[in-house]
Amino acid sequence: MVLSDMNGQKRIRAAFYQSPAGKEPVREWLLELLPDDRKRIGDDIRTAEFGWPVGMPICRQMKGRQGIWEVRTNLPAGRIARVFFCLHENQMVLLHGIIKKSQKTPVRDLDLAEKRRKELQ
Repeated sequence: MVLSDMNGQKRIRAAFYQSPAGKEPVREWLLELLPDDRKRIGDDIRTAEFGWPVGMPICRQMKGRQGIWEVRTNLPAGRIARVFFCLHENQMVLLHGIIKKSQKTPVRDLDLAEKRRKELQ
């Protein structure tokens, strides 16, 4: 893990997961969002980068999902965004992003994040 020297440096750097075909699905997802939503999510990712390890309410590890964490962002109008990530080679690899439609995180989204994490090994 890369640690800060207390000069305001990132303790861990965020990196986008890249598919074997060269796609960056989280970057593409973020670019589809409204600018204000993108800024709020980016601010929370940045908080994790500078303050790692960060707990609730910004980050938490996903129960039952080895090595998968989430950045939690509250958006206007009661919407909730989640960016799933893992720690790999001293980086916070952004695996998958969603706007939640219910309190429960869909299993298929967690499965996709886990599949991408395993591809990094």
